[in-house]
Amino acid sequence: MKKCYPEKKEGTLSIWPTANDLFGGDGQMTDIFRCCEDAVLLASSGGCSVYQLHNETGEGVMTIYEVFPGVTLSYNDFHMQYYDSRFRPDREVFCIDHCREGRLEYTSKHDAYSYVEAGDLKLDQRMTHEGRFVLPLSHYHGITITFDFKTACRTMPEQVKDFPVDLRDIRKKFCRDKWPVVLHGESAIEHIFSELYAVPQKIRLPYFKIKILELLLFLEALELPLTAEEKPYFYKGQVEAVKAVQQFLAEHMSEDFSQDELAERFGISQTVMKKCFKSVFGTTIGHGSRSTG
Repeated sequence: MKKCYPEKKEGTLSIWPTANDLFGGDGQMTDIFRCCEDAVLLASSGGCSVYQLHNETGEGVMTIYEVFPGVTLSYNDFHMQYYDSRFRPDREVFCIDHCREGRLEYTSKHDAYSYVEAGDLKLDQRMTHEGRFVLPLSHYHGITITFDFKTACRTMPEQVKDFPVDLRDIRKKFCRDKWPVVLHGESAIEHIFSELYAVPQKIRLPYFKIKILELLLFLEALELPLTAEEKPYFYKGQVEAVKAVQQFLAEHMSEDFSQDELAERFGISQTVMKKCFKSVFGTTIGHGSRSTG
């Protein structure tokens, strides 16, 4: 793979070329990522591009393959506490994110926060993708399938004759407004994506094509009212309270506190505290606390 970067100097990213420096508006799908101003293109060759995102808490790497004209598949590996996104697409996009491991906090409707956890599928148009995304466990691993919408709608019927799924119908079904929709608890989702995390290099592109088509067929057939119940959301004050609880317990591991005591100390109801803590951290509050007063 062609290397696109010079020797890195410690403590700075200023000498790395940005995606905007290296892409010249040639119509390639990966041009979309020029909209992410702080993404650094590390390497690009043969329909595969590698980007790095970086801040003081760590880094993230996205390895992006162009599968069909206007369709990419990205492996996302982040080891950081948060990321301040400046991504604003300059065209219509439709994105499908699968979380394999970790958790992701994002702003949802009602001026609140929701969470993506392992096994979840998030679908959106990247209309609310600017701002801070928090990784409560300091890591996130998954796959993103991105459709450059106008291009994909035009080219996919040409690529796959008689394919019965219309991408417009899929987007209309799941993206009723600007906010993400999250599907969870679907065993078929795990079946589709689990095999994508261990694909031999020599068959990746044809295999990616098969799995994207399989995913679209699944989404077309999915009975949405039965499976897409809204994920729990929590207000900023509630999220800040449970993060303070987690920090407090980490600092007082040798002590024992009841959940009533913790709720009173941090000004939150015990019921909300338990539900919010589970959503944020993916575990119960039981470690380091007693369940009753």
